[in-house]
Amino acid sequence: MIAAPSARRAVARWLFLVAALIFLMTVIGGITRLTESGLSIVDWRPVTGALPPIGEAAWMAEFDKYRQSPQYQLVNRGMTLDQFQQIFWWEYIHRLWGRLIGLAYAVPFAWFLWRGAIPRPYRPHLWAALALGGLQGAVGWAMVASGLVDRPSVSQYRLVAHLGLALVIYVYLLWLGLSLWRGDRPAADRPGRRSAPALAVLAFLTILSGGFVAGLDAGMTYNTFPLMEGRWVPELYGSMTPWWVDPFENAAAVQFHHRVLASLTAAAVLAMAVRLAWTAPPSVGRLALACGAMVAVQFALGVATLLLHVPVALGAAHQAGAVTLLTLLVCLAHAVRRTGEPAAGKARI
Repeated sequence: MIAAPSARRAVARWLFLVAALIFLMTVIGGITRLTESGLSIVDWRPVTGALPPIGEAAWMAEFDKYRQSPQYQLVNRGMTLDQFQQIFWWEYIHRLWGRLIGLAYAVPFAWFLWRGAIPRPYRPHLWAALALGGLQGAVGWAMVASGLVDRPSVSQYRLVAHLGLALVIYVYLLWLGLSLWRGDRPAADRPGRRSAPALAVLAFLTILSGGFVAGLDAGMTYNTFPLMEGRWVPELYGSMTPWWVDPFENAAAVQFHHRVLASLTAAAVLAMAVRLAWTAPPSVGRLALACGAMVAVQFALGVATLLLHVPVALGAAHQAGAVTLLTLLVCLAHAVRRTGEPAAGKARI
């Protein structure tokens, strides 16, 4: 079954909207992390937690729960109620936005299914995306729970898992939306058909490496560029034992790897942009040049964020820039691998 073009595009617009909400969620999550607000709400109430504390008694009860947490005991002891409210609101907005995304996906999904507007080959993919969204909520709570037992911060591994799954869902919905909008018939071999998807994967891995930087507060050290305390490779690189934890638990190694991946991503995307600008169709060439411009902006944002010791505004801009670059690369990968004609039968996403 192939839905009418107008129905396909209506479904695509809905997927683009949900993807945009996830994009904003990654920025809100970044700010929540940068302001160290993520552990301010110490329980998970999917329904009643949608409402914030109302009245002084409710605020004091919430504050009392927070004062039992390791973050308060070891980091924020003596914090006032006003100071607590400042970090509470970021985590509350983060969780509320997650609920909004769930509603923005589930309600239209049910409507489009009922109306028969979703092409049959796409339905399993959209059910899978719904399941991934539910899993993301569980991963988010598991991340928060890791900082409520005996440590005043969340596990960097769970943080990266939470970020990575958010990006997987984002890219999944974006790709499905593009396929519905443009069609999903595989195109003939075009310039960039292999390099564009590979660079999208590289950008994804670079973002995940940045998650480890955030999880270990590694951006607060080695605040020089391009050298790290006067060395290309920091002195403490490889100093942890056993050796296999060093890339994930050593702040020096984590930041070094992020620098290397970011530099490699920037060089590769710029090289691809120049090549496709000369060899690809004009529409693809323009999109490739946009990728090149964005990677240059993102690299500059990263360096500035590091040199200025990670101010919240720059850190949030760096997070948004990373997802913007990933978005452009995914759009480019789709443009060089798909035509504008619908394909019958199984959806080739």
